[in-house]
Amino acid sequence: MTMTSTSGRIPDDSSRGEGLDVAAALFHGLSDPSRLAILQHLTLGEHRVRDLTEHLGLAQSTVSAHLACLRDCGLVVSRPEGRASMFSLTSAPELLGVLDAAERLLAASGYAVALCPNYGVGTGGNPAPEQLRTHAGQEPGA
Repeated sequence: MTMTSTSGRIPDDSSRGEGLDVAAALFHGLSDPSRLAILQHLTLGEHRVRDLTEHLGLAQSTVSAHLACLRDCGLVVSRPEGRASMFSLTSAPELLGVLDAAERLLAASGYAVALCPNYGVGTGGNPAPEQLRTHAGQEPGA
């Protein structure tokens, strides 16, 4: 999957195939604060669900549901150990690279995404294109 063409430009819709759709699916998988917390914790090594619930202060059902999502996205794997399962990252160096790049991008943008009327802190859902809002006083596309 490449999000840019070999020229460094984003391909138009007619030539992109599924590349951007797959990238968007990856970012949806990363879009929950609890999933990000779990992934960050797994950068320290393997953990059981019980360990993650204790360390993160989340309910067991919440951790299990998010781990299932992350497993379905191919970001974590599990292996049995006794009656428990041990969870770990599938591609730790690549995930750390994405998280590091996200931190740098957030810092460079002044964390402006927090104020985004569509995806910022406190907003919910995934608006359809015709439902996208702009900041007060701005026109769409400005």
